[in-house]
Amino acid sequence: MDMQSFLASGICIALLSYLIGSIPFGYLIGRFNGLDIRRHGSRNIGATNVRRVLGRDWGVVCFILDFLKGLLPVILFGQFLGAQTAVGVGWGEMFAVAGTIGGHIFPFTLNFKGGKGVATSLGAILAVAFWPVLIGAVVWYITFLKTRIVSLASIMAAISLPVAATFMLALGMGGIHGTNIILMAIIAALIIVRHKDNIIRLRNGQENKFSKQSAKS
Repeated sequence: MDMQSFLASGICIALLSYLIGSIPFGYLIGRFNGLDIRRHGSRNIGATNVRRVLGRDWGVVCFILDFLKGLLPVILFGQFLGAQTAVGVGWGEMFAVAGTIGGHIFPFTLNFKGGKGVATSLGAILAVAFWPVLIGAVVWYITFLKTRIVSLASIMAAISLPVAATFMLALGMGGIHGTNIILMAIIAALIIVRHKDNIIRLRNGQENKFSKQSAKS
């Protein structure tokens, strides 16, 4: 393997993915509605805060867009472009996942202050491993139904990704590799770190619950 070509291809894939990941859909949706979402609610640009401030429909739109900006770069740049270059598909996926999630969390468009990466991470990992994401979605939904706390549901879903992938690898289920598990573990750790303030509020019993009446329909 030509290391110089490998690194050049990997950096190119990561940068392209980062540019897509840096599109701040939550912020743009807020501006479209005449406000700066960073000054309202939890001051986060993610789908949860968009729903809290602007209502369910805009929250769903934001989630889908953030999800797609995780999914599409991995398919287009990581898999398709990776297959055409020295980096290959496997490593291409890794570079693309890192780039697009990094773009969402640290977007140059908003002075490197972005979202927490949940929707974008789910989209990115879905392109690499379908079943762990499906399990993570189920874990999120069950946790949210039981607690009505989005942050706790997101943390539990993040933890479930590498755990589910590890069990699948141990059971010999196809499509899961050790590098996938390492990647998911890193993403889970990053999501947990991004929720550090929420974790403090959870420990103190101060985290807000998301009631059905808390958002406009």
